[in-house]
Amino acid sequence: MELEFWKMSGAGNDFIVINNMDGKLPEEGRGDVFARWCRRGTDIGSDGVLVLEPARKPGAHFRMRYYNADGGEAETCGNGSRCIARFAHEQGVAPEKLCFETMAGLYEAHVLPSGEVAVQITDAHSVREGIRIDPAGAAVGAPSTVGPDAWAGEVHFINTGVPHVVVFVDDLEGTDVTGIGRRLRYHPEFMPAGTNVNFVRVRDPHHLEVRTYERGVEAETLACGTGAVASAIIATRQLLAQQPVGVKTASGEVLTISFEPTDEGARRVLLQGSANIVFRGYVECELLEEAGAR
Repeated sequence: MELEFWKMSGAGNDFIVINNMDGKLPEEGRGDVFARWCRRGTDIGSDGVLVLEPARKPGAHFRMRYYNADGGEAETCGNGSRCIARFAHEQGVAPEKLCFETMAGLYEAHVLPSGEVAVQITDAHSVREGIRIDPAGAAVGAPSTVGPDAWAGEVHFINTGVPHVVVFVDDLEGTDVTGIGRRLRYHPEFMPAGTNVNFVRVRDPHHLEVRTYERGVEAETLACGTGAVASAIIATRQLLAQQPVGVKTASGEVLTISFEPTDEGARRVLLQGSANIVFRGYVECELLEEAGAR
């Protein structure tokens, strides 16, 4: 059976977006199907899948479910949260000012006339600065390329809904984002959950440039909203940046970030940027056929 989807992009992070407010899409087996749909070159291709479902908490207009490209469900996605907010508004599920659930907590969003979306995400927490990375050893389950010759240096950690490491570099273009990112993603310091990894160059106090290795995608992506937030918070804590912070992503698009600093990280974190509709389409979905057969 055919299932309608939208392809959307938030600052270059691209997503398959599905309206499941009627509950027809089963839970069982969806991760494997989504992983197949995300494969580039052989299927739709995307960084992940966003599913719009009925809210479970009072005051929320809907619930956001986010699945990485490997089919695993993640707590949240910053760029995805903007896309699903616009999607919900376009679908008539929510007004232009809305509230929705994520596994990381409640988000508030405003769909702007320009098509951009400003979203207030949950508090950033668990900040750890100046972590010295010992290159020796790798976590169980890490790729064979992660070994005793892994990268060593100083990094910073913060959870902005999902875990992030921030590394400041001078030569952003010459940084081995995939190689170093994969090593840090699986380093024992950040296990068992693992981490996303952001490489940051400070252009001036209000402008950063960031490249991100994303956990679950297991590759560099064109943008990462929660990674941009993590980079902005850590840069201000290190006295390298001032608010508001504009973060230029690998796609060339800029995300604007502001927040209130706390000892643990930050609160009232606002992330603003694009949420573009790329195209609408239909995909054959065996999950619907199996559900119908039952």
